[in-house]
Amino acid sequence: MAYTHIDCFSGPGGICTGLHAAGFETKVAIEYIKSCVDTYSANHPEVHVIWSDIREVREDQILPYIPEEGVDLVTSGMPCETFSTAGNTSRSFYDDRQFLFREGIRIAQISNAKMILFENVPAITTKTVSKKSKKLIVDILKKELIDAGYGNYIEVVLSANQFGVPQKRNRYFILATRYPDWKLSFPTPTTSEDVSVRDAFAGLKNVIANSGKEQNRYTGRESEYSLLMKNDEFWKRTTKEDGKVTNHMPMKHRACTIERFSLLKPGESLKDLFDRYVGEEREKLQERRVLPKKMFIKRNYRLKYNEASPTVTSHCLDEFVHPKYDRALTVRECARLQSFPDSYDFCGGPYIVPHIDRTIQDKYEQIGDAVPPLLAYAWGKEISSILMKEKTNG
Repeated sequence: MAYTHIDCFSGPGGICTGLHAAGFETKVAIEYIKSCVDTYSANHPEVHVIWSDIREVREDQILPYIPEEGVDLVTSGMPCETFSTAGNTSRSFYDDRQFLFREGIRIAQISNAKMILFENVPAITTKTVSKKSKKLIVDILKKELIDAGYGNYIEVVLSANQFGVPQKRNRYFILATRYPDWKLSFPTPTTSEDVSVRDAFAGLKNVIANSGKEQNRYTGRESEYSLLMKNDEFWKRTTKEDGKVTNHMPMKHRACTIERFSLLKPGESLKDLFDRYVGEEREKLQERRVLPKKMFIKRNYRLKYNEASPTVTSHCLDEFVHPKYDRALTVRECARLQSFPDSYDFCGGPYIVPHIDRTIQDKYEQIGDAVPPLLAYAWGKEISSILMKEKTNG
């Protein structure tokens, strides 16, 4: 029997993809960004996706699509920008999104969920309600869980690279249940050795910047990880008949941008170029627009082939440079770093949009904001084990 799930703040479907592989059946997903809804619906047509601000979602939009007795799990990965150290912290102190966890609790109550899984950046544990307040957001979350009847909970910070994701990505989780006697647990790491960027990109052909040509065929080289990304039996997905790679289109770069990339050694970023080139030499590079006038610390990091990637964010197009070639990563390469299977098409929205409109996300932003499916899979197996054990004991 499949366990049932409601996906709040679903994004493009990272949690659903991992839980589905672990044997869960997602009944309802809630997302307000249209491009994410399009991607989710295309890859999970069996799920009832509600395109709406979660604060406006009503019972009658949910109850007809779930079992009469309720669901086993509600997941809630509310937007992390308001907590993230990579965001604008001066603005985030007054961002009403920091209280959206209440909607995850509300949906759990509507659906009579046995368990709730919250996911966010670790910085949420130190975030206060406002600049002048000492009250922590996470303490309010815990109190409201207790008030809602979900007082039995555990919390943990997990790193995605410990679960086979080729990326160093720490995330904070709270798992809560309305059953006070249930023994909760979190997934234990499945690997002690990082999956490297080289293994993540295995089988993907190089694309040439500005060529406009998508490389939709695989090379002969494989890794254990690349085979997993192509293993639709594991992911419980329908295999594409043509076997073509999608979303592997090169970006367009100015000549000065390509020259900047050529100056980067593996492990270096724009900051290193500002440290290396000073005075008149830097001014000349800036005049030719090889270097920008302003230095952005988290920009143009050239990946290392033999290491896991740093955290993939919604700005991954600007943040990463290919470890060997002088270009940004493709959508498919970013998807590989997040552990999305190759059969997953990011079909909603344009390739890129300016980071100013919260109602739409391009393909890179969708990937960067998602929960890595392999990490979600680990949670799915652990929660399945808890549900099975408690059912046996009950």
